[in-house]
Amino acid sequence: MFRSIFRAGLALALVAFAALAPASAQTADPLASWNDGPAKKAIVDFVAAVTTPGGPDFVPPAERIATFDNDGTLWPEQPVYTQLVFALDRIKALAPANPDWKDKQPFKAVLEGDMAALMASGERGGVELLMASHAGMTAAEFSRIVEDWIAKARHPRFDRPYTDLAYKPMVELMAYLRANGFKTYIVSGGGVEFMRPWTERVYGVPTEQVIGSIIKTRFQMRDGRPELFRLPQVEFIDDGPGKPVGIAARIGARPIAAFGNSDGDIEMLQWATMSGRRGLGMLIHHTDAGREYAYDNQAQFGGIAKALEAAAVNRWTVVSMKDDWKTIFAFDK
Repeated sequence: MFRSIFRAGLALALVAFAALAPASAQTADPLASWNDGPAKKAIVDFVAAVTTPGGPDFVPPAERIATFDNDGTLWPEQPVYTQLVFALDRIKALAPANPDWKDKQPFKAVLEGDMAALMASGERGGVELLMASHAGMTAAEFSRIVEDWIAKARHPRFDRPYTDLAYKPMVELMAYLRANGFKTYIVSGGGVEFMRPWTERVYGVPTEQVIGSIIKTRFQMRDGRPELFRLPQVEFIDDGPGKPVGIAARIGARPIAAFGNSDGDIEMLQWATMSGRRGLGMLIHHTDAGREYAYDNQAQFGGIAKALEAAAVNRWTVVSMKDDWKTIFAFDK
């Protein structure tokens, strides 16, 4: 009898304590870094619609797939892509073993810091740099090189490790989607093996959910051990129309939400939002020169003119960094 009365009293006390708890503890906003407005509302409304059982737009958890571009969508792509910085640093590190590079383009441009000559080398020059800096080693060796570089390299403007520059609103968004039964994938034009060593730590996205560009690899035995050796040949470019192809090959299902920031993401957003069922397409627009960068189509990287036109036609949500994000980086005050 006494035990029953005690339990009942304890239960009432816990209820009373919960009622007195701070409102923020009870109703913490999972998208706290987003300003209230059309962009945040579009996210919340979409998630509510596809997760409400019996609703007209309900999507079973197994089909709740969201894909995210990386550069310019989840972290900065200015002044140049992070992986390009990595490639340039690798060329400088390898230069002593390749003395002919000092007179050979595009390597000469890298060693002399001549960005104009480097950009003039075009796609062919970029491929040469990529092959020289990313191939000729095992997959395990490359992963260790990336891990070592990403731990030491710092962004030229913010003077912080690149992994500190994940956009806080986007990290919140990914977590919010996962909390509502979504599986989140990174679908980037960047190299898949460049991203995999750090994406789970930074974004909560495990290696098997990272899709990117691939160079050819070959199985071989080295010192009695099986290894995958990276060859100086491109296998697949995961950009533009290649993104839906990569999604189909790796995921085997169509996403219902896609997030990008440039013309290279148009096809991925079309693939996610033009399936005949409710979808969410979002473009991150860099409009904040004070806290990050402001650019449209005039930048060397991240042209968005065609994507903005497609957004208007397809009713994708355009997110203004300046207007829609309270905070851009976790270290912002």
